[in-house]
Amino acid sequence: MKKVLMTGFLILVLLAGCSKTDDDVFIIATDTAFPPFEYTNDNNEFVGIDVDIITTVAKRQGFKIELQPVGFSAALASLESGQAHGLIAGMSVTEARKEKYDFSDPYYEVYVVVGVKAGSDIKTLEDLRGKNVALKEGTTSADYAESIKDEYGFTVSYFDSSPVMYSDVELGNSVACFEDEPILAFNIKNGVNMEIMDDVRVYPTPNAFAVLKGENQDLLDMFNAGLKEIIEDGTFDEIVAKHTK
Repeated sequence: MKKVLMTGFLILVLLAGCSKTDDDVFIIATDTAFPPFEYTNDNNEFVGIDVDIITTVAKRQGFKIELQPVGFSAALASLESGQAHGLIAGMSVTEARKEKYDFSDPYYEVYVVVGVKAGSDIKTLEDLRGKNVALKEGTTSADYAESIKDEYGFTVSYFDSSPVMYSDVELGNSVACFEDEPILAFNIKNGVNMEIMDDVRVYPTPNAFAVLKGENQDLLDMFNAGLKEIIEDGTFDEIVAKHTK
């Protein structure tokens, strides 16, 4: 029986029949709190859609991984510095990112929504005029907000994690935040005192696994092969349902 060894936030998945030597391990960087893609459950286990995808793909394809949850910005830095071989973190594929990273086949499409404190008078983008909005560093949600902030006349503050960003809205320091829909919906379902603005569901982008451009093509190929397999046999749908239903 395969075992997953968890020490703090390091997960080492040891698998038989590796395509590389027994000592070779792919370091995979990820976010720390981006549910339902990455999060810590009530049993203090690091879990999520991305966690299940990469561990299942690694098992199916026969390679070893060490999953390092370090935060999204730090994960990008780790990949770019060569400290990590790959990154899976609910990462959206954009034209700008394609210049720096090679992406796998997409596995999820995400829309940007606006979250406000429950019961807020902020109902439309026009209501943001003259007010401050919270954003998470390095996200496509932040990119979208930046692209419209002059049109709608709001200012922005940046945070390094979604929970801290939500707290800023709940405390009233910011009147809203821009966030990926499944992440915000998951957090509201699990107790965050916010609601999703009705008239904004925009900027659809695919999520994918990433490696540094021109590097680790073998890892990317194995990920694509494993992803195709788990989509075709229904495992992927089971993973998504497990973390969203």
